[in-house]
Amino acid sequence: MAVFAYTALDREGRRTSGTATADNRAAAMDQIFGRGLSPVAIEEQKAANGHAVEKAAKVSTATKVPQGAVETFTRELANLLAAGLPLSRALHLLRREASNAAARNVWQQVHDDVVSGVSFADALAKWPKTFSTVYVAMVRAGEAGGFLPVVLEQIADFRTREQDLKGKVKAALIYPCVLGFFACGVLIFLLTFFIPKFTSVFADFGGQLPWLTQMIVAASHLVTKYGWAVALAVIFGVVWMRRSLTTESGRRFLERVMLKTPAIGKVTARFALVRFCRMLGTLVGAGVPLVSGLRTAKESLGNQTLADAVSHAIEEVQRGTALSKALGATPVLFPPSVVEMVAVAEETGRLDKELIRLSLAYESELDRNLRMLVALAEPFMLFVTAVVIGIVVVGMLLPILTLQDVVH
Repeated sequence: MAVFAYTALDREGRRTSGTATADNRAAAMDQIFGRGLSPVAIEEQKAANGHAVEKAAKVSTATKVPQGAVETFTRELANLLAAGLPLSRALHLLRREASNAAARNVWQQVHDDVVSGVSFADALAKWPKTFSTVYVAMVRAGEAGGFLPVVLEQIADFRTREQDLKGKVKAALIYPCVLGFFACGVLIFLLTFFIPKFTSVFADFGGQLPWLTQMIVAASHLVTKYGWAVALAVIFGVVWMRRSLTTESGRRFLERVMLKTPAIGKVTARFALVRFCRMLGTLVGAGVPLVSGLRTAKESLGNQTLADAVSHAIEEVQRGTALSKALGATPVLFPPSVVEMVAVAEETGRLDKELIRLSLAYESELDRNLRMLVALAEPFMLFVTAVVIGIVVVGMLLPILTLQDVVH
């Protein structure tokens, strides 16, 4: 048992102090709430030897809570705050009702930080694997403006639509990836099992094999005799590529290549546009200043090359340039039609609603583009698989078809 000293407010708002004996901080909080008090601060008292009594184990800040738990936490916290509950009380209830152990521990630490006087945004920022920088920035804006319940509700809606959009992208990639793995599996089977059967036959023929057959036989020999070296080379290449892409220059190179790739570049830009418009519209609708909203929305793009272009637009807006004109300098991300609609929305004072409408409209376009890419990817992958298998089969049949030239 540990002793916790607390400062709390009673139902009339009078400050009171006292102690609670409990196994941990959470149990002490239950006792304080059971006394009809709202805690302001709670600290574990020191032991006689001057050392703190052992606290409940804290999870690492690297702990990542499932996204579903974060979405539930956000929406329920918005509802509790809108109902008039104090933030500390709402966090305590959510911690107690959390079914996921990692989520329960994180909510507890956030609650303890808030009770000890740390701002809610700063308490969330200690858990970067759970709460993104965009999430924390929106909460900070809501705290500063006094509309935290509204912001939390908008964050919950935003995250739900983001997960739906990401789900569509992942679902669109499943079938092409399956076909790619199938093609690789067929090729490995041909090189390691099918071709060696013919190689022994060709050795009995003697003579000069066609160049295509020689290349296929050489590839088969390489895979069968030095497969371990090939596997190591592939693994090394994948590791090197992943490490390269974690660097600033590597990410920017990949982003530039994706933006310049036909079809894929358009989908990438539209995905960033949908996220940017939804985020900026949500922030502006919540009362966040335009420049602050632009800085936060820039973080949601997921593409540093496009984020650099938006940074230039933010500088232009700070100089007094209209938002539509500033965004028009980046046609890759903001098509002329978007710029025109933003200009009209600025004049009519409906910027937030127009941005949300644009995000919905371009999300539908993005969905159509993804469907089109999948429709094209399926026959393309089947074509590649057929070509690979066809080349191998033709290469193996050439010596037989030209048998009179091969046999001495």
